[in-house]
Amino acid sequence: MSKLAWNQSAKASRHFVFLQGMPSAFFRLVGDALEKSSHRVSRINFCAGDWLFWHDRRALSYRGTLADWPNFFGQWLHDAHATDVVLLGEQRKYHREAVQVAKAAGVRVWATDFGYLRPDWITLEANGLGGNSTMPRDLAEIERLAANLPPVDFQRKYHDSSWRMSLGDLAASFATVFFSVFYPRYQQSDARPHPLIYFPAMGLSLLVKAWQQKPALRLFAHINRRGRAYFVFPLQLNHDFQIQAYSPFAGMGDAISLVLASFARHAPIECDLLIKSHPWDPGLHNWNKQIQKEARQLGIAERVFYFNGGDLNAMMRKARGVVTVNSTSGLQALQMGRAVKVLGACVYDVPELVDTQSLDDFWQNPTPPDATQLADFIRLLVQQTQIRGVFFGRADGSPSVINFAQRLTEPSHLTQELINHA
Repeated sequence: MSKLAWNQSAKASRHFVFLQGMPSAFFRLVGDALEKSSHRVSRINFCAGDWLFWHDRRALSYRGTLADWPNFFGQWLHDAHATDVVLLGEQRKYHREAVQVAKAAGVRVWATDFGYLRPDWITLEANGLGGNSTMPRDLAEIERLAANLPPVDFQRKYHDSSWRMSLGDLAASFATVFFSVFYPRYQQSDARPHPLIYFPAMGLSLLVKAWQQKPALRLFAHINRRGRAYFVFPLQLNHDFQIQAYSPFAGMGDAISLVLASFARHAPIECDLLIKSHPWDPGLHNWNKQIQKEARQLGIAERVFYFNGGDLNAMMRKARGVVTVNSTSGLQALQMGRAVKVLGACVYDVPELVDTQSLDDFWQNPTPPDATQLADFIRLLVQQTQIRGVFFGRADGSPSVINFAQRLTEPSHLTQELINHA
């Protein structure tokens, strides 16, 4: 689509089609806001969990097979004169197919997820997220595009609710299981364990983390008193698309083995390695057992520390460097001025911002980012991909919803330029 066509269609009435979103009313409220601006809105539900949060006159249910979905969706987009598709992450099973079909039909795709920045940001990108982001990877291009952009206000404005998120996730997941008779051909869209396994495990894991929080803080205080240099390796979720789609690893176990082996062979003897679990890890894999076993085999058990709790920001703030597959915590570490080594694909994997040495060399000479270049990148990232808001705030037509709808209908002039250069 040409820039002229983009600008013309941005001003005209459009037809936004929403697919799967967060387990909340957020997408429906955005749809309400778009309708108030004279745009047409539709929703396609794939399971009872989708239906639970949006089942008014604008919603229809797809009950066919995954194999038949692309043909159905392509014909439906044509018949409905759709202009835009909005979805949570482009790597879900139905979304991967939908993205290909929409792009082939000349329909814009908007992918959303939690913010690259935290805590009160939402990501909304044309075409895709993370490894599929249209953000440039060339520093000269980033500097050019960011030249006249305003500084970023990082003062917190909105508060998300972990309780609303947990209850929404629980309700959507079990509705999908217990009312599967209404969507008998639905296939779970992500790689997360079955709800009857995941949620009991998650509940137990959260209790264990709460119990281990104080010991984790005491251990970190002890490490600080020792005064030894250390690196930090924050773990990610095994089932997350960041690992499944945007990394070379089958799971976090493979990443752990690689990092430990490299640290044992190449890290200075006076350095330690701190490995921290993800706060939402359901505990189905005993990472501590794997880490301790491999560390003993490699002869580095006294230099490797596992944390099932604690304060990741405090750990990274004093670290010599941070190793990550592609977590957003790597971007936080860059903002702290820490050297970061990325092992997968992510939006901030820009040469000279992250360390481009091999992992083996990184331990010896970690290189922090240039503050000016990082500031350029952050300003452009915010301008093109970030919206101030939260998904699980109050469902009352909040500014988060208005900000999201406005970005959909009034994309910046740089958005098309980034897409053209992608």
